[in-house]
Amino acid sequence: MEKVISDSVLLASQILLLSCFYLQSGTALDTITPSKSIKDPEFIISQSGVFRLGFFSFANSSNRYVGILYHQIPVQTVVWVANRNKPLKDTSGILNISDDGKLVVLNGKAEILWSSNVTNLVPSATTAQLLDSGNLVLNNGEDGGSSLWESFQDPSNAFIETMEIGTDVKKGRKVELKSWKRIDDPSDGNFSFAIEPFNIPEGIIRKNNKLYFRTGPWNGNIFLGVILTGYLDGFYMAADNQQQTYYLTYKFSNNSMSMYYELNSQGKFVERQWDAGKGDWINRYPILQTDCDDYGKCGPFGICDSTKRPICSCLKGFKPRNIEGWSKGNWSSGCLRTTPLQCQRDSNNGSETGQGDDGFLKLKMMKVPAFPDRSSLINRDCKDQCLKNCSCVAYAYDDGIGCMFWGGDLIDVQKFSSHGVDLYIRLPSSEFDKGKSNKVIVFTTAIAGIVIITISALFLWCRMAKQRGRNKIWKQIKLQFYSENVEENLNGAKLQQLPLFNFEELATATDNFHDTKKLGQGGFGPIYRGTLDDGKEIAVKRLSKASGQGLEEFMNEVMVISKLQHRNLVRLFGCCVEGEEKMLVYEYMPNTSLDAFLFG
Repeated sequence: MEKVISDSVLLASQILLLSCFYLQSGTALDTITPSKSIKDPEFIISQSGVFRLGFFSFANSSNRYVGILYHQIPVQTVVWVANRNKPLKDTSGILNISDDGKLVVLNGKAEILWSSNVTNLVPSATTAQLLDSGNLVLNNGEDGGSSLWESFQDPSNAFIETMEIGTDVKKGRKVELKSWKRIDDPSDGNFSFAIEPFNIPEGIIRKNNKLYFRTGPWNGNIFLGVILTGYLDGFYMAADNQQQTYYLTYKFSNNSMSMYYELNSQGKFVERQWDAGKGDWINRYPILQTDCDDYGKCGPFGICDSTKRPICSCLKGFKPRNIEGWSKGNWSSGCLRTTPLQCQRDSNNGSETGQGDDGFLKLKMMKVPAFPDRSSLINRDCKDQCLKNCSCVAYAYDDGIGCMFWGGDLIDVQKFSSHGVDLYIRLPSSEFDKGKSNKVIVFTTAIAGIVIITISALFLWCRMAKQRGRNKIWKQIKLQFYSENVEENLNGAKLQQLPLFNFEELATATDNFHDTKKLGQGGFGPIYRGTLDDGKEIAVKRLSKASGQGLEEFMNEVMVISKLQHRNLVRLFGCCVEGEEKMLVYEYMPNTSLDAFLFG
């Protein structure tokens, strides 16, 4: 706190001295003239007091720089540096207007370390003024004559309100941001940001001059490849297609000068806003949030989705060009078609149609590929226009742009979780047939599964119903038996152990009661020989409908036989009562078996 107070006191004293100096000389506090230069540690201040131009150093460094800083913010914040690549080694530096009218930074040996590098000047009438916008302007005349040079046209890493970043194609001039090498080293880093026209203007970040990130096309309101809501509010593009000039600028509605954008040393375009409560700058909305933001991450015809693992896959109808590389997470080789487009095959066969049976796969919420061609056609005409050209492999539509078409490789395709544009990929009809076949297979499998489950449930229900029927019959039999039997507990136990056969089981054992299995006929009904699944032979006594016997007689026989146990009496294995069917199941005794047992 004491250091901040002492620095503030020192700064106030310097401002007071400068005020006295400039008042005596009759020169404004925000202006440098041929007769009035600034020496280290002097500075000039913009009229509103927001910015200052002067000498500064970074912590733990003796290098001195000339730059523009926020004046009223206690944290040293640099937005422009003149001699960024040639720092002063001591405090002997001077910023003045040279004899030929250029703005220059000199060291103690009068060597030029930096220059505004403009010609056709009138040295005696040239002035340099620091405006309230933070722009340092070299004017031809003290009364605000024509601008000869501006710091906004030679920016550092900061994008300040009303500054214009862009390209003048005809003049071959590009105004771009350049990152610092480090946070405490303003020399040129690896990254740059500019508006590049292509066929539709886009914001481009390059790393070592290679394309590193693209914002997607500008549609008049937003960049289609930037999905963050609230990001780049207040931005607009001044584009003139005839003059081939494209400049991006912004202006906040609240005229806040405590916010600006910066291209940091990691290549991220960051919004910085001063938080007076915390006493520090707050970084907001970095563009590069996922690996999918890296340009061409998945190669040609690859699609990147940061919510999936792996993040890269091939578009439908394509396969990895280098399977081994893809398996190792190297997707740069991209993908290739599995089947040529029908229009290509027609062309090879000499057909004049050029359209074939190709169709389009719709992909929603996409970052459109790089380098589209544009057309003012309305949405419904995009598809027909693309089909007429066999080299057209995809199209999209945006109200602010119109139709966008792509020929050749589709690069930098990304799936968004929200926003984005509908992208239509051209595929041969066979790819859609595969999709239909897969849907049919899935549908058929689902239906088959439902049928199997339904049948199984029905079978289980029937089985349970039969079991409930058997239990009901046993309850009736035991109830009748108990009402007539004194030895309830003993015989109840015997009945409990007596099996209850089902009709199907006995029909199978007797070959559906075939005549060849018939052993004889009695008053009760016919008797059949049968064999159970376990090999046990049985004799089935089937109650005849014409016998006149009912459930009562049937239960009487079951009761009597179950009471009697003797080695010379045939054993009762069980019974069957289903609907009108009533059967007794006995142990099968072959003819003469009793005779053989009695007489040997």
